[in-house]
Amino acid sequence: MKPIRYTIVPSQPAAHLFEVTVTVADPDPAGQRFMLPVWIPGSYMVREFARNIVTLRAFNDAGRKVRVTKTDKHTWQVAPVKGALTLRYEVYAWDLSVRAAHLDDTTGFFNGTSVFLAVPGHEDAPCVVEIQKPAGAQYRQWRVATALPEARGTKRYGFGEYRAQNYDELIDHPVTLGEFALKTFKAHGVPHDIVISGRVVGLDMERLAADLKRICEAQIALFEPKSKKAPVDRYVFMTQAVSDGYGGLEHRASTALICNRGDLPVTGREPMTEGYRTYLGLCSHEYFHTWNVKRIKPAAFAPYDLTRENYTSLLWLFEGFTSYYDDLILVRSGVITQDDYFGLVGKVVGGVQRGSGRLKQTVAESSFDAWVKYYRQDENAPNAIVSYYTKGSLIALAFDLTIRAQTRNRKSLDDVMRLLWQRYGRDFYRGKPVGVEEADVEALFAEATGANLAELFTDGVRGTVDLPLAALLAPFGVSLKPETDVGAKPSLGARVRGGADCTLAAVHDGSAAQKAGLSAGDVLVAIDGLRVTGANLDALLARYLPGAKVEVHAFRRDELRVVQLKLDAPEVARYVLSAADSRAAGTRARDRWLKA
Repeated sequence: MKPIRYTIVPSQPAAHLFEVTVTVADPDPAGQRFMLPVWIPGSYMVREFARNIVTLRAFNDAGRKVRVTKTDKHTWQVAPVKGALTLRYEVYAWDLSVRAAHLDDTTGFFNGTSVFLAVPGHEDAPCVVEIQKPAGAQYRQWRVATALPEARGTKRYGFGEYRAQNYDELIDHPVTLGEFALKTFKAHGVPHDIVISGRVVGLDMERLAADLKRICEAQIALFEPKSKKAPVDRYVFMTQAVSDGYGGLEHRASTALICNRGDLPVTGREPMTEGYRTYLGLCSHEYFHTWNVKRIKPAAFAPYDLTRENYTSLLWLFEGFTSYYDDLILVRSGVITQDDYFGLVGKVVGGVQRGSGRLKQTVAESSFDAWVKYYRQDENAPNAIVSYYTKGSLIALAFDLTIRAQTRNRKSLDDVMRLLWQRYGRDFYRGKPVGVEEADVEALFAEATGANLAELFTDGVRGTVDLPLAALLAPFGVSLKPETDVGAKPSLGARVRGGADCTLAAVHDGSAAQKAGLSAGDVLVAIDGLRVTGANLDALLARYLPGAKVEVHAFRRDELRVVQLKLDAPEVARYVLSAADSRAAGTRARDRWLKA
């Protein structure tokens, strides 16, 4: 097939407009169709990227306009032409996230799913994309950061032509444009770039590179303990630093990240801050996806259908297990301490336990319903759904501890991940892609470990039984206990939205608030005749004992309600993991787990 040629230029940064062209040398003689994806892999929600196409025109190779008909929300049909066909269109880019495209006079970013029209019938054709610099002296210092391979004549980080073997590869390499901080390190011989966009004072790139090197090398060694061979020839961490933001999206040889600029390390300040630890965990999570979901995929994603939802019940394995390993790798690589790690696990346990949705929805169901539930959460979400990320990570922990206990540490969850890699991931892009079938997972775990894991699959994956984590941790010399602060205030059993007004954001099942008839969206105005605000609620409640009856005045819309409420006992403040004395039983097993 002849190559599909694209050009993209930040034509009007102040108006947030990219101008894109796509040229097909041998279009369909019956009339060529063009399609823009409706979702981006890794973010399981239909996002309708085509809504951002502002204008679209078609031209034949003589430069004359050709009739274009839009046939549905994301597809265009062009009249038959002789010779080459070119579409020229504008894309509005004002989504400062990792999922779409953003452009202003300071920086640009895009995912291919937001800007590059697919050419049905030519999906396997090679692609060439020319990335052009915006016009004007103020953009003289702009560069290009992407993991897309450069075409001949284009220098790394330079504007020019880049290439992809097919459309799937083209859209799997996000691009950052502008002025950015840049640092390169090698992990087991493979270059990794760190790209930071946005203003960050005192950024310590040396420390960031050193920490990421340890994380990346630990993950490479997990999947390839003998060869230490990375699955990529080059990798790019690209981060947009903002005043308030968090997120990441995985790609086959890069990741797009967004974080608070205050979370990045500062030169001369050694202590590990909570924000920096969170950022490193995010980097670790997205890097682990290089294996788990970008190459080891559920069968439903091999290949992706970008025109509609792709349903799978396995996101607990692909996102949940990645969420387990992201923090585990931090402690194994020595980037954080054992106590830091235990604190992170305790936080996850608390988050899962606080939602009664865990007793109603399995992680397999949560995975399948991601498109309509997890990514579209409402005020009832804590009561109705469970996160395949957080509970999935605890299921991974339970599997790991169970396998280690049954095999006396001869096997672990690492062996499962390596078997998945060898069977499904290592050659994914080299031949016909094969994904993991849902019916094969349980047998594969047994094959990799020889352990009896039927109960965990029944109760943990396909059931809603709380995981016996305390019992599973005990043989490793680790205790898990809920803690409530001494003198803690009684609870309404509701989450309050931040702000001056005391607005209920969510009301938990069976709680004092729900029993009294309060609902999400209600605005509390008084308790026992005293005014309530978002700032003084805790102080007011602290004056009561659990079980006390109070009178609450609240507005629902514009109607005042007066209810009697019996306060609940204080909520569990935290779940604490503690390691036994180093001389105690289980210490060696714990070390094998956390220092593997």
